[in-house]
Amino acid sequence: MIHHESTGDGPPVLMGSSLGTSLHMWDAQLPLAERFRLIRYDHRGHGDSPAPPGPYEIADLAGDVLELGIDRAHYVGLSIGGMIGMWLAANAPERIDRLVLICTSAHMPPASNWQERAATVREAGSTEPIADAVVDRWLTPGFAADHPQERAKLRSMLTSADPEGYAACCGAIERMDLRADLSAITAPTLVISGADDLATPVEHQRLIAEAIPGARHEIVSPAAHTAAVEQADAVNRLIEEHLS
Repeated sequence: MIHHESTGDGPPVLMGSSLGTSLHMWDAQLPLAERFRLIRYDHRGHGDSPAPPGPYEIADLAGDVLELGIDRAHYVGLSIGGMIGMWLAANAPERIDRLVLICTSAHMPPASNWQERAATVREAGSTEPIADAVVDRWLTPGFAADHPQERAKLRSMLTSADPEGYAACCGAIERMDLRADLSAITAPTLVISGADDLATPVEHQRLIAEAIPGARHEIVSPAAHTAAVEQADAVNRLIEEHLS
């Protein structure tokens, strides 16, 4: 079973973080535990979760979440966490109440980008060679300069990821295409973009919001890929409003 931590009391909220981060990516969301039971988890190959042999698919990562045994919950996901949320809402709708998708995408070509990143990590036996380039896309330059400890914390999460598990998760994104699933999502959905996100640009979230019936789209600024870190107060307010 994947590693997870439960904080607070109230309606359960599953929280899936970005590729390369642990559940501590959501530390700035802990104030929401005053109203909700936050169930933050580590993807396989990340944080304190095991890294079973690959290849992985998004469905496998979603299956890990289902195995936590939460009968029905809200789901909040960022990046690959959001991809898992879309899969769950489309394929296990009875398990998902409301859905929040942050800085994510339903389809992320070209495949070569993910193949090259996975190959670099496997060759080095470490995520270290890609760490700075990846983290530089997670935060705007201004926020990173003003909050060096936050950048260091995120970078440490990335370099602590299991290299084979991380590479296998890259493979899952490489092969992912959730676009045909979006119209089947019935959970009330909020889509949040970071205005400065270079990893999953705003247009990706706009397409998601247009395809999910009744979805609402909000943009926070300034914010890059880990908008829940950079714009914690704004994101927390949007999450709380949507889940209440």
